[in-house]
Amino acid sequence: MSSVTVIGAGAWGTALAIQAARAGNAVTLWARDPARAGIIAASRENPRLSGVRLPEPIAVTSTLSGGGEATLLAVPMQHLRGVLARLPIGTAPLVVCAKGVEAQTLCLPLEIIEQIQPRAPSAVLTGPNFAHEIAAGLPAAAVVASADAAVRETVAKLLGTPSFRLYGNDDPIGAQVGGAAKNVIAIAAGAVIGAGLGENARAALITRGLAELARLTAALGGRAETVMGLSGLGDLLLTCTGPASRNCSLGLAIGRGEALADVLAARSTVTEGVATAPALVARASEVDLPICTAVAALLAGRTTLAEAMAALLARPRRDE
Repeated sequence: MSSVTVIGAGAWGTALAIQAARAGNAVTLWARDPARAGIIAASRENPRLSGVRLPEPIAVTSTLSGGGEATLLAVPMQHLRGVLARLPIGTAPLVVCAKGVEAQTLCLPLEIIEQIQPRAPSAVLTGPNFAHEIAAGLPAAAVVASADAAVRETVAKLLGTPSFRLYGNDDPIGAQVGGAAKNVIAIAAGAVIGAGLGENARAALITRGLAELARLTAALGGRAETVMGLSGLGDLLLTCTGPASRNCSLGLAIGRGEALADVLAARSTVTEGVATAPALVARASEVDLPICTAVAALLAGRTTLAEAMAALLARPRRDE
């Protein structure tokens, strides 16, 4: 039996641990808090993924270690560097399952791995996936992106099942940009609906957001066609329209007039788009990203939703 380590016992990490066990692996699930690890181990249920029982092949621990055939990093993006720095150096592939841009350095996830553990094989697992649906075994697809074909094949074999179809992709830059930008665009999409601006406006925003994503991907060295796959268009559609999307629901609240600080204070989970928006815009440099720029300004309090929408609608007309 193969073994997989999952670092991070949030909803997504727990869902991935369940999927790895479903695929026939022995799984170790790491939780940062020893007390929380003990509760999950004893009850065989994670409160952040309530109603889903952990299969027996999953062992829960608070001792940080890698190992097995792969280590899945399912921690929030802004904590990835700290976890990697503490993780023992090994030879198993490190698979980043977080989406975003590091706020302080503007690094993408695999760039952080290259800095902290440069000899480790690496990949990113991304796509249109809600944790509760993966945990329930509902049909889904995702992308394993890596420049190393052997790593893509290894991860796909370890995690893939008939209900969880994994596709390889040799454009990790494009896959990472898609995962980061879609959270920012989803905040805008939620705000449009929250403000009562209608489905036409949301559809237009998602479509133009996809164009921004393609420009940024190409500018950072990825391929624009990657944006049309699961890690781009697929993830964007789910996050901008799915009611379980944390980023879209945050945008909904802002669109209804709620303060960002109040929305975040009421949450126990991370909404990645909040930290990613300004970092993504800063990383973009000269790339034209009007929607992402507007979201960053809105979250920072430099503009209102009405002002942001007016500015977007006042942009010069041109051919699509």
